Amino acid sequence: MLALYARTWWVVGLRGLLSIIFGVLALVWPEIAVEALVLLFGAYVLVDGIFAIASAIKGRREYAQWWLVLLEGIAGIAFGVIAIGWPRITTVVLLLLIAGWAIATGILQIVAAILLRKELRGEWLLILSGILSLVLGVLLAIQPQAGAIALVWLIGAYAILFGVLLIALAFRLRGWSRQTQGILRQA
Repeated sequence: MLALYARTWWVVGLRGLLSIIFGVLALVWPEIAVEALVLLFGAYVLVDGIFAIASAIKGRREYAQWWLVLLEGIAGIAFGVIAIGWPRITTVVLLLLIAGWAIATGILQIVAAILLRKELRGEWLLILSGILSLVLGVLLAIQPQAGAIALVWLIGAYAILFGVLLIALAFRLRGWSRQTQGILRQA
């Protein structure tokens, strides 16, 4: 695996450069980042919903409350289709969409944990993740503009840092590749 990365070190570096460019654009031109976030969010919750439905169907014979996971999956697919179907929705609508999804997911996770408390060890983790989703949803619903700006800045900063790290890794891989080729030539 390392040899593959070392041979294609420049691809790692290119990924880093593209990440930095995206990060700078996200900070300088947040409208583009928000539109990309709409599509990424839509794809994420759509796939998450599909996996939740698959889990519900697989567990329907073992768990009486399988329908809660099914509802969570249906909600994810619905929100995903809405986000992908209207990619030019405004920042406020995007954040309200995310807030609605987070609130619905949080409530369903808390209810599932309460109903499964006798069957599930560590149900507090499910309750905690539900509370976290619920809090995020409420905060985004109360202050969607601040949430959008913070989200874009956070993603932009992350993308820049991620890109710098990938470029640093690319140079290390390049050095390792040259060192390995030198050793192979001597042998």
